[in-house]
Amino acid sequence: MTSQSVPAGSPPGAAAVFPTRIIDALGQDIADGVLPEGARLTIEGLQQQFGVSRTVVRDCMRVLESMNLIVPKRRIGLVVQGPERWNVYDPRVIRWRLHGPGRADQFRSLTHLRRAVEPVAAALAARHASGAQRLRIAALGEDLRRLGEAGLLEEFLDVDIEFHTLVLEASGNEMFLALREVIAEVLAGRTQQGLMPHNPKEHALQAHEQVAFAIRDGDAAAAEACMESLLAEVSEAID
Repeated sequence: MTSQSVPAGSPPGAAAVFPTRIIDALGQDIADGVLPEGARLTIEGLQQQFGVSRTVVRDCMRVLESMNLIVPKRRIGLVVQGPERWNVYDPRVIRWRLHGPGRADQFRSLTHLRRAVEPVAAALAARHASGAQRLRIAALGEDLRRLGEAGLLEEFLDVDIEFHTLVLEASGNEMFLALREVIAEVLAGRTQQGLMPHNPKEHALQAHEQVAFAIRDGDAAAAEACMESLLAEVSEAID
């Protein structure tokens, strides 16, 4: 881990940003195993390492504790928890795991989750989406085709996140919608780590369009089958 401090003359707001950097540094070290299960942290040690106040350290530790990455123990300090206790649905935990040595397993488990949820969400969206949602999903499907063929991956990613988020929203299931940040992280992770081809495969572009048009047309069976086909291709690509 690298010691960090807020430089003199930092712009307003730097102090607010800095705790996020501490959280990211420690969270990444825990996800990477640099700080293994059972490792002990102390407020005093972290103050010295990062050059910040006790209050800042405590605030950061409360965030990590809320993710179940650490647990305070009387007379011991802050103890790192094992992966089985982590809040694996927290987008930050997902991001750290996707940037760590276990990223392949994380991509795989997230894809399993998507295959369990998104086809059903697509079928529900075909039944329950509003008129505006149907038109927007269809337009996004066409945009994905255009951007994918042009090789504009950053723009493709933004539209892809909106597409999958809107499908979850249109499903009318609030528990599915609660996974929107989880799915956004895995979509972003594939692009940011160079796991997306420069031009998405024709099957992926076609499947997005088919899902979009099936939802627009109210065809629940086709929406579910096409989303499953899309995610099967994603699973094969990751494997």
